[in-house]
Amino acid sequence: MRPQIGLVPYPATLIFNPEQKGQTALSEDSLGIGDIADQIAQVFDNTQASARKMTEPVIRLGVTGLSRSGKTVFITSLVANLLDRGRMPQLQAAAEGRIIAAFLQPQPDDTVPRFDYETHLAALTGSSPHWPTSTRSISQLRLSLRLRPAGMLASVRGAKTIHIDIVDYPGEWLLDLPLLSQSYAEWSDKTLQQARSNARVSLAEGWLARLDASDSSAPHDEPTAQSLAKAFTRYLAKSRKAGFSGFAPGRFLLPGDLDGSPALTFAPLPKPEKPRKGMLYTEFQRRFESYKKQVIKPFFRDHFSRIDRQIVLVDALGAIHSGPQAVEDLRSAMADVLTCFRPGKNHWLSGITGKKVEKILFAATKADHLHHTQHPQLTGMLEALLRDAKDRADFRGAATRAMSIAALRATVEQRVTHDGSALDCVRGMRADGTEIAMHPGDLPDDPAHLLTPARQGAAEWLDAGFDTVQFAPPVLTRKRGDGLPHIRLDKAAQFLIGDKL
Repeated sequence: MRPQIGLVPYPATLIFNPEQKGQTALSEDSLGIGDIADQIAQVFDNTQASARKMTEPVIRLGVTGLSRSGKTVFITSLVANLLDRGRMPQLQAAAEGRIIAAFLQPQPDDTVPRFDYETHLAALTGSSPHWPTSTRSISQLRLSLRLRPAGMLASVRGAKTIHIDIVDYPGEWLLDLPLLSQSYAEWSDKTLQQARSNARVSLAEGWLARLDASDSSAPHDEPTAQSLAKAFTRYLAKSRKAGFSGFAPGRFLLPGDLDGSPALTFAPLPKPEKPRKGMLYTEFQRRFESYKKQVIKPFFRDHFSRIDRQIVLVDALGAIHSGPQAVEDLRSAMADVLTCFRPGKNHWLSGITGKKVEKILFAATKADHLHHTQHPQLTGMLEALLRDAKDRADFRGAATRAMSIAALRATVEQRVTHDGSALDCVRGMRADGTEIAMHPGDLPDDPAHLLTPARQGAAEWLDAGFDTVQFAPPVLTRKRGDGLPHIRLDKAAQFLIGDKL
């Protein structure tokens, strides 16, 4: 890596800074969809949905993101740029002028909150723009497109309508799905081993001290149970703040109306020699199974299993900035994520036999924090992180891709001279109103230069660091017909839905 450049108020002089496991796929039995009544109801619902799709096709696009990846901004910008398509030249239907109209309409799922598009758009486009509040639960939005047909018979075929149901859900919920194939003992062992690793032991210090003072074979006592659960939740929150990606159960950090319930009042415990009814261990084991049955499985059944296309947003730059251990944690989390999907090609019976995710896009966000000459390295890094799991999905017929994007471009590019050398920088505004020029560091051409020390457990990068900063959204001046400025959002949309338009 080349040395990085520190942050300074623009246009002042830049300051030199020399610091720069096998997965188990989820089976139908482990998912708990074997209940006969649930199966009959789901087949009936899927059959009805398939009949409706014959006349007006529906694409269910799942959107999720690991910690601090910009999911709300992505959805807002995607919808804005599909409504006003002046900045979407890589979306083929838009480039060919085949999209006659795009409009929002009521979503089909009356029990799911609506994604608050208008409020989020106002936050990004007002006279004092600011990043919108992150969504903390599932939400949905339906965008309908009226299109002219393509192909040789276009002149004799009428216009068609396609509905895009955008299903927005927290990445923490996605990270819960691997728990369905784990027992309480397996999850406890894995989580305790992770907490005692060099990477996280300082974050888990308070919880581990509380755990060491407890006896898993003692009779269940609710104050003790609550104390352990709260200490464990604080450890998960510290892990997320430190830049780590894997922190299940995810609902502990986004409890919603489950806050304080027994379903969220448990923690990993070492297994006693002879577990018996009434022990703290067996009560936590019961609550873990209840969490899977009452929280995770309904999400899988009602939402996740109905997704056609999926995008997973990843803050890879944030992980690199946090160090090798955060990068390795991100790699492991993404491998777990891909094993949750049912990848493959759908066919005319898929609405009855069970849908599969046909396309999965992993997108490294905040590409505007890098000069465009570094984007191939960022994409290569993401591809290397998910290589093993991606190969399995590709083999089963799904199309997967990695891409570097910025849903809302907050910077402009600039070349400066430092010590007689030209440096490619980005310039933008911080939240405090200070304008800065930044060269965060150069990513290596070979991702192994980052992934190898990460897998080896290195505590920090040996040769250089990688800086990052939170840019504020820019004050926008848009001409008629233009959506929000972005980087490769049109290319991402073409991959995800372009073949259906």
